[in-house]
Amino acid sequence: MNLSIVIPLLNEEESLLELHYWIVSVMKTHQFSYEIVFIDDGSTDRSWEIIEKLSEENPEVKGIRFLTNFGKSQALHAGFAKAAGDVIITMDADLQDNPEEIPELYDMIVNQKFDLVSGWKKKRYDSVVSKNLPSKLFNWAARKTSGVQLNDFNCGLKAYKNVVVKNIEVSGEMHRYIPVLAKNAGFKKIGEKVVKHQARKYGETKFGMDRFVNGFLDLITIWFLSRFGKRPMHLFGALGSLMFIIGFFAAGFIGINKLIRLYNHKPTVLVTENPWFYIALATMIIGTQLFLAGFLGEIILRTKSNEGRYKISEEVNF
Repeated sequence: MNLSIVIPLLNEEESLLELHYWIVSVMKTHQFSYEIVFIDDGSTDRSWEIIEKLSEENPEVKGIRFLTNFGKSQALHAGFAKAAGDVIITMDADLQDNPEEIPELYDMIVNQKFDLVSGWKKKRYDSVVSKNLPSKLFNWAARKTSGVQLNDFNCGLKAYKNVVVKNIEVSGEMHRYIPVLAKNAGFKKIGEKVVKHQARKYGETKFGMDRFVNGFLDLITIWFLSRFGKRPMHLFGALGSLMFIIGFFAAGFIGINKLIRLYNHKPTVLVTENPWFYIALATMIIGTQLFLAGFLGEIILRTKSNEGRYKISEEVNF
């Protein structure tokens, strides 16, 4: 199979029929073998009914329905697990991503040998204040932190080799950083393609300004995981040991200094009345806690179980 088109969605009943026929038209024009995998992330409208209807009309349409809203990352994870195509295309269901871009994305993966190609919505039709400017700041920070030189990390239109999606774990809200996850997994050839962005035709966006706050927090998380995720003791253990040693020698210096002053019959104060003693003591305690955090992190890594992060209520055509 040439293509798996993975589409996470939440309450997009108005756009699903049009999106489906548009994708099918592109597939037939270019004679691709394909499957369309819709992941209904807990929609409360008629989205699932429409997916079921489309699956009856077109056996290439497949659907996964979550019990409730678990988030876009979890929806992509479920879709990636089922995808069988040589090339995986992800796109949003709101008709802002153009299916006409798919053949060129496919060519970049198959013939130009990219591992991953991310879309770049160079010209956007979103609000400048609420989306465009925060998005530019977010993408700048992501480039500086991750080392992946993309202009648009959050574009939903992306293409992947099948082996890429089978070897990355998309959890939390990490869908923004799939290129970074791919890089950390060892896939180095990551490209970018300018894609056409279209104004939203139906409904309203499901994402608010809080996505940028969450995005920056996730950026810190992925930076930490990429550097120390497999060896938390290397960070916490080193910091903890350093702080404990500093505190220990500072406390020792305070004690020795008092003994010297007593030996020379000079005035002195109780150790417990010296504020530096409490600073040294606090440093040792914090150092011990950091060391234990690293130690517990190592234990958790070795004993963690891959518990399901979402619950599927229905599937069609699988």
